[in-house]
Amino acid sequence: MSFRHEHPYPPFIPEKCTKLIVGTIPPPRFSKDEIDPTDVDFCYGSRFGLLWPILERIFDYNLAYENTAQAIEQRKQLLTRNGIGICDMVDFCIRERMEASDLGMKEIRLRNLKTILETHTDIEMLLFMGGNSKNGPEYLFKRHARENDLKVILKRSESPRISELDMGGRKIKCVSLISPSSAANRAIGGHPLYKAKRSAKKNYTTLDFRVEQYLPFFVN
Repeated sequence: MSFRHEHPYPPFIPEKCTKLIVGTIPPPRFSKDEIDPTDVDFCYGSRFGLLWPILERIFDYNLAYENTAQAIEQRKQLLTRNGIGICDMVDFCIRERMEASDLGMKEIRLRNLKTILETHTDIEMLLFMGGNSKNGPEYLFKRHARENDLKVILKRSESPRISELDMGGRKIKCVSLISPSSAANRAIGGHPLYKAKRSAKKNYTTLDFRVEQYLPFFVN
């Protein structure tokens, strides 16, 4: 039986936010109050996700991985101190099964990112948590842009892919990063650059690879 999967969190956009993390929607268990003790009840809080371990390394920050108010506050402080916000693309969708894949989403209702960007005028970069595969964050953002007559111009096709959003003279950089989901590890394993680094350094990991890709865009 199908069910309505609603996003459990509003956008988190601190004052003077210059970068916006853009994903799709948390796993259904976060919307159904079925959070594990090692999950965090906040954006990207899944115990299987790697966004927070990546940001810990980039910003030299120690985070708790537990279902507590302290763990949530730590993440909000990290984001606020570094001018980073989070706003996923999906407001709600319909699913046939209790799973978190982007491809499993149907009848997707998007958040109005155009209005959010118009409201938060300091934002100068969108950081998509995944590629342009169907129903991924970049894919859905491009749909949203078309529906709102916004122009997105491809600037670089190699990974990480870079585009530019034109909002009437205001240029916003759009970067498509490798997904922080552990499901993307297989794709990273086949990446020529990862293979070369792994060959040179045996203890090199998929987390190391993500940190190296994310760092120049989160810190500049």
